[in-house]
Amino acid sequence: MKILVINGPNLNLLGLREPQYYGSETYADLCEKIHAHAQKTGVEVAFFQSNHEGAIVDEIQAAYRVYDAIVINPAAYTHTSIAILDAFKSVKIPAVEVHISDLSKRESFRQFSYLRDYCLAVIIGHGTDGYCEAMDLLRERLG
Repeated sequence: MKILVINGPNLNLLGLREPQYYGSETYADLCEKIHAHAQKTGVEVAFFQSNHEGAIVDEIQAAYRVYDAIVINPAAYTHTSIAILDAFKSVKIPAVEVHISDLSKRESFRQFSYLRDYCLAVIIGHGTDGYCEAMDLLRERLG
């Protein structure tokens, strides 16, 4: 199984950005954790991070017929991007939405997700372990 992990804006600043919500792990630590889990479970994994909505849309489109599934943390685009939703609807790649922090305990504008109804599942508030949980869920559901 081939899984693409997409991270949206400001996730490149993990470890620096609001550690009370996102912890002290860096983006490099996150990628290393995911890569180790992928190797342990026999999954091929690739990473993409961008602060630009269009670049994320382009990456989702480019994933068509290349990846079996996508794990995405759209970050702030969760609450604003119809374009990312439309990209998923176009390519029909199974996806799981992940959020490091517990959005239900944050600002009210963070309660809404454009992607939620498209994704197979949403994992929130499990820290960076949520990415590994998402990969496991995709392996179980997609075989």
